[in-house]
Amino acid sequence: MAYQNTNGCISDSIEILDPKPLAAVACDVVHPPIVASFNDRIRPLLDCIDKLRHLNVMQEGIQLPTIVVVGDQSSGKSSVLESLAGISLPRGQGICTRVPLVMRLQNDPNITAPNLQLEYNNKSLPVDEISIADAIIHATDEIAGHGKGISNCPLTLVVKKNGVPDLTMVDLPGITRVAVQGQPEDIYEQVYDIIMKYIVPEESIILNVLSATVDFPTCESIRMSQKVDKTGERTLAVVTKADKAPEGLLEKVTADEVNIGLGYVCVRNRIGNESYEEARSDEERLFSTHPLLSKIDKSMVRVPILAQKLVRIQASIISKCLPEIVRKINDRLAANLAELNRLPQHLTSVAEALTAFMRILSSSKDSLKKILLSGEFDEYPDEKEMHSAARIVEMLNQYSNELHSKNFEKVDEFLMEEIMVLQETKGIGLPNFLPRAVFLNVLQRKVTEIAASPEDFVGKLWNYLERVVVIVLMHHCENYPQLQSSTRRAAQNLIAKKKNESVDWVREIIGMEKLTDYTCNPDYLTTYSKFMAQQHTFMEIMNDHGKYSMINLEGVGVIDVGHLRKHLDVVQQAFDLKMRMMAYWKIVLMRLVDSMALHIMFSIRNMINNEMENEIIQDLMAPHGGGIERMLDESPLVAEKRNRLKKSVKLLKESKEVVANIMDRISLHDDHERD
Repeated sequence: MAYQNTNGCISDSIEILDPKPLAAVACDVVHPPIVASFNDRIRPLLDCIDKLRHLNVMQEGIQLPTIVVVGDQSSGKSSVLESLAGISLPRGQGICTRVPLVMRLQNDPNITAPNLQLEYNNKSLPVDEISIADAIIHATDEIAGHGKGISNCPLTLVVKKNGVPDLTMVDLPGITRVAVQGQPEDIYEQVYDIIMKYIVPEESIILNVLSATVDFPTCESIRMSQKVDKTGERTLAVVTKADKAPEGLLEKVTADEVNIGLGYVCVRNRIGNESYEEARSDEERLFSTHPLLSKIDKSMVRVPILAQKLVRIQASIISKCLPEIVRKINDRLAANLAELNRLPQHLTSVAEALTAFMRILSSSKDSLKKILLSGEFDEYPDEKEMHSAARIVEMLNQYSNELHSKNFEKVDEFLMEEIMVLQETKGIGLPNFLPRAVFLNVLQRKVTEIAASPEDFVGKLWNYLERVVVIVLMHHCENYPQLQSSTRRAAQNLIAKKKNESVDWVREIIGMEKLTDYTCNPDYLTTYSKFMAQQHTFMEIMNDHGKYSMINLEGVGVIDVGHLRKHLDVVQQAFDLKMRMMAYWKIVLMRLVDSMALHIMFSIRNMINNEMENEIIQDLMAPHGGGIERMLDESPLVAEKRNRLKKSVKLLKESKEVVANIMDRISLHDDHERD
């Protein structure tokens, strides 16, 4: 047998019974009387599940194997539980069970008087057998209120008694479709929700209580159980009031029109003031001598048989589920501990706060360097906007394309701008001499046309960088919400300053380009010479007054120059000016793009390495920032999460210890058996 040691790890199944399907287990009949449990290992296993239920481990999403008692109103649910426990429960018209009643039956042959305990609302009250019904009614009123309303808050009744089966069951409110006076209008929906909560988990065994006086397919409890257990593999039916409707009962329980996979047990409950001993005696006589009921197989009748089947089914489902329960406890505990460790340290001194603050600044700077400078995006693999190096390159390429798309040569107006400038700037002087002022005039016109593009670009760029920087800072400050407003404000102020600096820088370089024409790039002369090599062909066409006026010029394309023949006095100068400008303009555009790239990277690096830290510290230490002491005030969200995780970890550790102790007991029992 594989068992769990004290470290809480189970690797194989716990073999408590022969491995059989539940239906096969339900068919087994154990012949000792109801007072004896069939296996000494059942009690520790059931204790384990009961303790886990008492710890409320189900709130951690860990379902426990549970026998859930359901039935239509007045089907005899409470009477069945009375027969199993040998005690009186509340009876009356309408819904008697208004809250889930967890009934824990524990056989104790060493006591002479029953030991009863009611547990609810964090209280545990001893009660006696005579007043148990009144005590349950009082506890129900305290939980669900006076009247006929219901509640999903459970009430636990522990019955330690000589002669009861070792069972734990949950009795749920009876199903009623019509609200009576004093009940809420949606009573059916409320009962439905409670029942579904308990019977949906695969770990639940459904004990469906049916009255022999009704057609089983019409029972609402059957419809509910079939919704969650279509094959009936975890449903056992108890048929009550067999003495009131014996006709056709044999056919009902053998035909099984409603898929009860674990079978049927027909019972006769206590009537009136009968003692439980009298009730059992009358029940045995009924199913032995009645002309119709005596024909039902003896493995399908009487409360003792029901008890035996429930004990075996319960032991089987616990044996099957316990390893998975332990695995879930271990997994959940590990996950919660990991999440708890990921929470920020609860700061208690300025020194701790300062250390945490500097750690945030350092990690933020490292992240921004990776994202903006190194092109790494492992911290944000699926967020393309955070792949910032690539996005900045894309923006630069768009900027370059936008610059080059401006000042396209208008082929139908080739040289007309240059001719106009030459005519407007001519003065007294030597002919065929190209004054520098003419070139500067054309250059300034062209620079003015593209001047808005660099400013627009730096505005868009810094808006994008602001989003990235704020996302990174907020991520690293997420555990300290009290820092976020100050850090965000500092980042936005810094980005605004950097944007203004970039705009000023753009205006400076645009002013420089307008002011003078200079380059030491040898490509200028090379390109100019290549363009000017076309001048001879151009002038031949200009001087040929024939009809042919088309020419293919490199850098311009195929153009018609016929309209220029009326400006032969300046056309040669205009051509020279055009070729100089075309060669130089390539240098200007390249310079605007290259210098922009250098400026961007320099500004980003300077912002990350020097300015960001200072800006955040200054804002935090300003009167509106609140100082480093703000970090000592833990966020309510973080504090609530920390408390919730601590409670969960405590519960799961206690649950793990409960299972470990039970497994140790089983192991010790096995060792004694072998000895």
